[in-house]
Order: sequence, then structure tokens, then C-alpha cells
Amino acid sequence: MVKEEDEVMIQANPSASLPAHEPTWEIARLFPDQGSWSEEEYLALNANRLLEFSHGYLDVLPMPTPMHQQIVFFLARLIASYVEARKLGHVLCAPLRVQLWPGKYREPDIVFMLETHAERKTAQCWIGADLVVEVVSNDDRRRDLEVKRFEYARAGIPEYWIIDPQEEQIIVLKLDDGKYSEHGKFKPGTRASSVLLAGLEIEVTAVLKAN
Repeated sequence: MVKEEDEVMIQANPSASLPAHEPTWEIARLFPDQGSWSEEEYLALNANRLLEFSHGYLDVLPMPTPMHQQIVFFLARLIASYVEARKLGHVLCAPLRVQLWPGKYREPDIVFMLETHAERKTAQCWIGADLVVEVVSNDDRRRDLEVKRFEYARAGIPEYWIIDPQEEQIIVLKLDDGKYSEHGKFKPGTRASSVLLAGLEIEVTAVLKAN
């Protein structure tokens, strides 16, 4: 039997009668269905999660681990220090929406844009990038190693760094005729180098031990 005090609570708050652990459908219905999102609706979202967008669909990314974030922060500081000292451009970390092409947005872990391409930085997102970095997430290794490799090449991003803690390596890819080729696969004890940012060399061991 429902107690009298429970009846009073339900009358004051009808949602209290819903089963526990049920999604808050009233709030969910305020948003478009998957497949129906527009770019404008996606860009207007203000959330505390990383959200990527692909032709009407939202992809809610898993929360990064502390190890992942420590590597990102350490490497971003090194790259930013190099480019800022030479006034080459700007470096930012996720969350930052990057439009790969109309209808497709990613949020790379680290993004660099040359100063000569400053007009591609808008208030809502960056239009492409000149260098992106991803730290491989073990929840879906294929996403960083294969899917994003194809997408970033299609978007014309000149350089893509893949930090792979599990395999203990940094892969640097350069764009050649619309496809990525391997500039180098750098292991601990060596220094990963950039093609785009000539002179930038980073100790692989230091990056992998940043956690």
C-alpha cells in the first residue's frame, strides 16, 4: 500500500511516481532525435561532455582518463611553447569543435592552426586545422588509428600525431596527395619530429611518462 505521506509527495511531484533509473524523457524530448540534428543546433549546445557531430547524429565521447589528460596537457604545453616563441600560430586542447567538412565535426585532443590561417578560427569552431593530435583511447582504438586517420586526411589536415600509450609509441603522419603517409613511428628513447613545424622535436619517453 502507498503510504499517505507518499501520496502527498506524488501529488506535489508527479515524476516521483516514475520508476527509478528511468531516463528523464521530458528533457530528452526537448532535443532533436538522432539523425535530425542540424549544425546550428549542434553548435548551440552547451554541455560538459565532448560531443562530436556527423551529418545529423551526435556522438557522446567517453570521459577521458587522468592519464590521457596528463599526456595531452604535457604535450600541448611543449607544442605551444615552440610555436608561440616563433609566433607561428595557436595551440588549443579539447573541448574545441573543429569542422572537417560541412556536416562533420570532431574535437581533437590538441589542435594547431598556423597564424597565416587565422581567418579559419571562428567564435563557434575552427574550420579545419594544420596539425592535430590524438591520444589513443582504449575504449575504441580503431577510432583514433583508422577512422580519424581517414577523416583528417579527407579534411586536408597536413599533419596528424597519434600518441599510443599501449604500444608505447608516437606515430607522425604527413599528408601526401590526399592521404597520410608515415613520417615516423617513434619509440621511447627517440625524439618525435614534425614535418610542418620544422625543428620541433619531442622526447617520446617524456610524453609517455607524463602520467
